[in-house]
Amino acid sequence: MRRVAKKLFLKTYGCQMNVYDSERMAEALGGQGYETTDRAEDADMILLNTCHIREKAAEKVYSELGRFKHLKAEKPDLKIGVAGCVAQAEGAEIMRRQPLVDLVVGPQSYHRLPQLEAKVQKGERAVETEFPEEDKFDHLAARPKAKRGPTAFLTVQEGCDKFCAFCVVPYTRGAEVSRPAERIVAEARDLVERGVREITLLGQNVNAYHGGEGGLAGLIWTLAKIDGLERIRFTTSHPNDMDDPLIEAHGTCDKLMPYLHLPVQSGSDKILKAMNRKHTAEAYLRIIERLREARPDILLSGDFIVGFPGETEADFADTMSLVGAVGYGQSYSFKYSPRPGTPAAEREDVTEDAKNDRLQRLQALLVAQQRAAQDAMVGREVRVLFEKPGRLEGQMGGKSEYLHAVHVHAPDAERGQIARVRVTGSAANSLAGELV
Repeated sequence: MRRVAKKLFLKTYGCQMNVYDSERMAEALGGQGYETTDRAEDADMILLNTCHIREKAAEKVYSELGRFKHLKAEKPDLKIGVAGCVAQAEGAEIMRRQPLVDLVVGPQSYHRLPQLEAKVQKGERAVETEFPEEDKFDHLAARPKAKRGPTAFLTVQEGCDKFCAFCVVPYTRGAEVSRPAERIVAEARDLVERGVREITLLGQNVNAYHGGEGGLAGLIWTLAKIDGLERIRFTTSHPNDMDDPLIEAHGTCDKLMPYLHLPVQSGSDKILKAMNRKHTAEAYLRIIERLREARPDILLSGDFIVGFPGETEADFADTMSLVGAVGYGQSYSFKYSPRPGTPAAEREDVTEDAKNDRLQRLQALLVAQQRAAQDAMVGREVRVLFEKPGRLEGQMGGKSEYLHAVHVHAPDAERGQIARVRVTGSAANSLAGELV
């Protein structure tokens, strides 16, 4: 008699690394008889994979947990867990504030989920937030052989040693650790065998990768030799680790896509020093210059924080000047919010009115740049990796090499196909095109 599968509702917050982690968590619990569900109401276990980057992240998790109280009352056997960076930061405090939580596990310990799940099934509560000595990737079960979509994330590096004054990552993810290149290549080959054609390499500081000869550039060249893997991307990078071989790879490796997310955070040297970024605005601009020499059509993306403690109007003007000089095709910008336990949290904050005003001005410039970059694509030919049907009959949607979303009337196209497309129109967040 076939055992009835248990249902896992897994909600993911934050970055692409959390998306990858959630996949591996689901796989780990799959060995315990769980299948994923999109409805919390149907679940035997609810697991929140959390992020601690945004303002009041912990409070938002507690608020989300409160929404599950009625489910716990209706289903006393329902198990509820919190994973990820908020779990790492808060630990047992989560259980104290929300007694309905059965399980708390940090991002470096989720390979132990099967043992922790078995513990909570016995009526015990489980907290695992230590940084384990063993490599979690050595202990995760082999990935199931089911077919995959045409794109996938692949974590190659975790943690950060940069200790930016605003950032909690070194405290929640730990020191920089790189996975051995041979294991990454084996996982990439497995993904390709299951239908993946584009892989995005992930790391909190991905270009600090040192798990194989030649660093990240060496890993990219090794992955480029895999038959069937057509596209390679990586994120997120630090300017100080943008070395010569990696810049050169952007100009010479056909499978490395012409898109780079390279956060700068501020254009003011004073603020960059206060942030402990360890680079200047001029150094960042020289890196951009060299990247464009290597790959003139590269599309650049960045991160910006406005209202960092001590930021004056003149400092903000330096940021606006840098943005104007670079010309970003995509960007992410935020008001500074203090993260407990970080050095900047102890400093005098900028007024909320100043933050709001600066953010509006910065975002207006960034949105104008993004729209200009998209409009400039009209009439150009791109190669689109089709990922899923569009909203209109016969339409397929996918991404260009520049990471633009593109919709094409292509009734005979299949997922995973890469097609030549001429861009015919530009909308707010996507492009329209026709097959060539």
